Amino acid sequence: MNNIVLQCQGLTKTYSGLETSVLMGVDLQVSAREHVAIVGASGSGKSTLLHLLGGLDSPTQGDVQWLGRPLQTLTETERCAMRNQYLGFVYQFHHLLPEFTALENVALPLMVRRMPRRQALEQAQHYLTLVGLSHRLAHLPGELSGGERQRAALARALVTQPRCLLADEPTGNLDRQTAAHVFELLLNIQAEEGTALVVVTHDLGLAARMDRQFHLQDGVLQAIAVSSQPQS
Repeated sequence: MNNIVLQCQGLTKTYSGLETSVLMGVDLQVSAREHVAIVGASGSGKSTLLHLLGGLDSPTQGDVQWLGRPLQTLTETERCAMRNQYLGFVYQFHHLLPEFTALENVALPLMVRRMPRRQALEQAQHYLTLVGLSHRLAHLPGELSGGERQRAALARALVTQPRCLLADEPTGNLDRQTAAHVFELLLNIQAEEGTALVVVTHDLGLAARMDRQFHLQDGVLQAIAVSSQPQS
């Protein structure tokens, strides 16, 4: 049985006005429950790659597949529905809506898929409890600390029980101690939920804890051997 949840082949991205491609023929496969880290210098195209994998941008060449379905064969409506059902996103900045409580923010992805409000709020409360925010349900994002906001964002990403979680520098905006706590939480919940995880990070210590590591440089994605480190 094929357990690949996310893959890309020959992925190239060139922006108008640039002489060279940001990505040059990237190939990647991510299996169920697998942890994958992508490291590289600032501006190397890590976030671009993640956006392409998540269907938030379109490649110049190549294709992306979710559960064996090529994105280019899907309508925009189908793509949005699959993204909501199968993918979760965590960013460096939490992107919580300031006018909604933590509970409402986490429940929003479920309400988008038309889950009854009461059920969505109950599921959101469960995930906020998992990330240690059961005492912050009614707080607005502005009333939460940086670490609490990022934990709420993590709960929001996981509330739909996605097959794959895409995280772009998920601890990059936090102090080291808070970052370590949030990342530990991410790994623990991800293991319990059985979700595949792709993390873009500049933190080599964080990357070293993943099943596989890749280095993105000059548009080329290369696997990192366990005993080696990427060049800065």
